[in-house]
This record gives sequence, C-alpha cells and structure tokens, in this order.
Amino acid sequence: MSRWTRLAHGETTIDFVPWWRRALVVSAILMLVSIGSLFARGLNLGIDFEGGVSWEVLAPGVSVSETRDTLEGVGLADAKIQIVGEETLRVQGPEMPTEEVAEVRRTLGELAGSDASEVSVSTVGASWGGDITESAVRALMLFFVAILIYLSIRLEWRMAVAAIAAVIHDIIISVGVYSVFQFEVTPGTVIAFLTILGYSIYDTIVVDDKIKENEHLVGLSGRMTYTQMVTRSMNQVLLRSLNTSITSLLPVLALLVVGAGIMGAVTLREFSVALFIGLAIGAYSSIFVAAPVLVWLKERQPQNRTVRERLAASGASLAGLGGTPPVVAERASASPTSVGEGDETGAAPRPMPRAPASPVGAIPPRPRKKTKRR
Repeated sequence: MSRWTRLAHGETTIDFVPWWRRALVVSAILMLVSIGSLFARGLNLGIDFEGGVSWEVLAPGVSVSETRDTLEGVGLADAKIQIVGEETLRVQGPEMPTEEVAEVRRTLGELAGSDASEVSVSTVGASWGGDITESAVRALMLFFVAILIYLSIRLEWRMAVAAIAAVIHDIIISVGVYSVFQFEVTPGTVIAFLTILGYSIYDTIVVDDKIKENEHLVGLSGRMTYTQMVTRSMNQVLLRSLNTSITSLLPVLALLVVGAGIMGAVTLREFSVALFIGLAIGAYSSIFVAAPVLVWLKERQPQNRTVRERLAASGASLAGLGGTPPVVAERASASPTSVGEGDETGAAPRPMPRAPASPVGAIPPRPRKKTKRR
C-alpha cells in the first residue's frame, strides 16, 4: 500500500512525539522573538489607531524621496509616505490645524500636476483607534471565556486549556510577525486576527474530537498509553487537517497575489496578509502545540500514569507510534494454532489438532450410512 493510500485511509504510523519536542522548542524561540520585538520595536500602527491626517492623490512617476523633499518645506519631512498600487501617492501625518492641512493639500496637488481638489483628505481622531483596540481586547476575552466553557462541557477542561494555549501561541507569533517586519496594523488586520481565532479553535476541536473518541483504547486492559492513543488519533485525522489547512490557505493566497499584488488593492493586502499568517500558524499549532499540551496534562492523571507504569513493567514499548499498540501486535503475531491462554495451573496452551493432509486431487471417501443395530 502506497504512502498516499495509507494517508487517505488514516493508516499512517508517524511518531509525533519527537516532532512535538522539536516543534515546542521552535515555538518557544518564535514566541521569545515576538515578545522581544514587541518591547523593542512595537507595532506599526496605522492612522486609524494613532490618529492623524491622510492625503491621497494620483501621482504617476512621483517617487517617495521626491515627495519627502517637497513636504520638507511644509514641515512634514517625517510623514509616512507610500506608493499605493502603481500611481497613487499616500501621505500620512499627525493631527494639525485646518490651514496646514489645506497647505499640504495644495503642495501635493502641485507635485502631482493636478488641482488641489483632486487630493483626497481624511482625518481620524486618536480616540477612535483607542475604541477599536478596547473593543478588540474585550472581544478576545469574551472569546476565551466562551471557548473555555464550551470545550469544558463538550469535551473536558484539559482539552479546553490546551486549545486556549494554542490560540495564545497563535496570537503572540502572528502579532510578532507584524512587529518584526513592521507591517501596518489596520482595522482590517484586527478583523483578520479575530477570524483566525475561530479557525484555530476549529482545527483543534477536529483533533480533540478524535482523541475523545479513542480514549477507550487507553482503558481497554491498559494496552496503550495516552500518548500512543493521541499519536494514533493524529494519524487518523492527519489528512483531514491537511485538507482543511490547504483549502483555507489557497483562497487567501489567491486574494493576496491577485487582489493585492496584481490589482493593488491595499485593503485586501492588509486583510489577506494577516489571514495567511494566522491560518498557517493555526494549522501548525493544532498539531504541534495543542496536542502535546493535552498529552502533558493527561499523562499526569493517576489512571493514565498507572497504565504507563504497567506497560513499562511488562517490557512493552512506550514509544508514541501511531500504529498497532505493542501488546496488541504481540498478540496478533502469536501462532493461530494455539487455543486459550492456558489453564489456571499455568499449563502451556494446547495446540489444535491438525487434519491429515490428503493427496492432491484425491477424492474423499463417501461417509457410511448408519444402520440400526439389531
């Protein structure tokens, strides 16, 4: 059977335990880098969060350096200047009086070779950005509480804690990517991040549901440890997780390449970049963060610890392979000619009697009819 066939039938035997260890080290490094970047560099907040004035005008052939030199005469040499698409010039500056806003508008009109009325101006107060941030944080806290309650009722509280740990991991690394590369944070970015949370939880629940379904294997005469059961469950839902991740990432990638790259839609770029980063990290965390955290919590339960100690005492392998459990494989490889497990005195199992071999092509004799004895 080929590798793809085994994957399609959920019959792969990937040992996730060593991969979990490596992935947790990588995740810890990424989280430290993200937190360090947030303290050192902060986030590149857009005008919607910091407040200020934004000017936009069609200015084909005008460069950023040329615009900065021109704006130096009106005191805006430190303004944020971008070329949006191929021809649209965008300038963002701090809040200023109406007269200075009109002066910058006339200057940009002259630079672009157009009338000042063709320069669009938008003003945003800093308080509005603060309201967005406060609402986003409030929504995030409510999301955590709702997920914790739902998963505790639907599955169990340990699975809820593991899922929340994966979501926090996704948020820190996603925000860290924005801090390291100084991507601009806009309201579209916040909306994308809130969308990511739902996806991350969904992918984790898919895995947890399969684990919950297979939990009886741990208590079935103690034939496998909880880690082995989780590894087997991961192999069974691996294709579904891959399909979910790929089908979610492909449309976002198309949105990023076509909408933002080819058509130059800035709003689509801000939204799709956040979605792409978050979806990729969410798919990773459901397998390499939520699952090992759950295993760490569950293996400390007395009943699961007892199963592990019993298997270790019997000499069974405790490797986290997702194939046939060691004890089951040992029994399956036993001779099919044995009957029973021996009697109470410990006697060896009695072999089944074998029928004598018949010559090839021989016709068996016809059985005699029983006659009544006189």
